[in-house]
Amino acid sequence: MRSEASVAAVLLAAGRGTRFGPEPKLLALLDGKPLVRHAAEAALASGVRPVLVVLGAHAGRVRAALSGLGVTLVENPDYAAGLSTSLRAGLAALPPETVGAVVMLADMPRVTAAQIDRLAAAFRAGEPLPAAVVPVVDGRRGNPALLNRRALDADLARLTGDHGAGPLLTGRADVIEIAGEPATGLDVDTPEALAHL
Repeated sequence: MRSEASVAAVLLAAGRGTRFGPEPKLLALLDGKPLVRHAAEAALASGVRPVLVVLGAHAGRVRAALSGLGVTLVENPDYAAGLSTSLRAGLAALPPETVGAVVMLADMPRVTAAQIDRLAAAFRAGEPLPAAVVPVVDGRRGNPALLNRRALDADLARLTGDHGAGPLLTGRADVIEIAGEPATGLDVDTPEALAHL
């Protein structure tokens, strides 16, 4: 078991959330707390460190929503060019010794620390270390996903537009799938989805 492999978290919180309406989606309240804070607190309750949060649209207000939390904030000036730019900015800001990064979406408030820790444990148990660990629910891959920076570095550098790492993992034999939780496929894109929660 490779328990020494360093794993961090990268929380992507730079998007505009235009489908949600005029108010910033990540600041919408669930159980009295902004969505982005739910996600950040789950990361901090897990065993992965450091926890980086990538900011872009509404950066000042998102920063305020995370006040008092032990996260490292990373600004992505190119956030309007899509999710790929935030992913690259977050990974580039990690300490050089970090091997794995749990990539989280800030509009997934029901992801748990236990789920994050399971991804990290499956990654460290890999021999050799896998390119990624992804949760699966009902036959579909979801988020958060753990990416091996060293195995995927060149591919990630070529990502463009509004894409995460999902397309890079299709067909690879060195991706581990683990059982996800219901939250694996649950993101908030509309006020109706938030109300449903």
